[in-house]
Amino acid sequence: FPLSSRLAVTSRLLAAVVGGYMLASLASVCLTLWLPISRADAVVTGMMSSFVFYLLAVLWCFACRTAWRAWAGVMVPSALLATLAGIGFWMART
Repeated sequence: FPLSSRLAVTSRLLAAVVGGYMLASLASVCLTLWLPISRADAVVTGMMSSFVFYLLAVLWCFACRTAWRAWAGVMVPSALLATLAGIGFWMART
């Protein structure tokens, strides 16, 4: 295999592992902060659903045509979830 294809696969792997973990963590935090149920139920729901978000991120990273699209598909939702988590955290403190 040429070096460029190996680097593309490595980039997708990093996007899936690192970006997927970040996306799953942020989704878990957002669900915990925003679900209108008891705190304990929200934490359990957030943690259990994080596995689904991680799976979807990994599938997305290897289904895309380019590594750039894989990274964008993980980072854009992560930025949105980080914003929602920040707003939720700020609202919970006031």
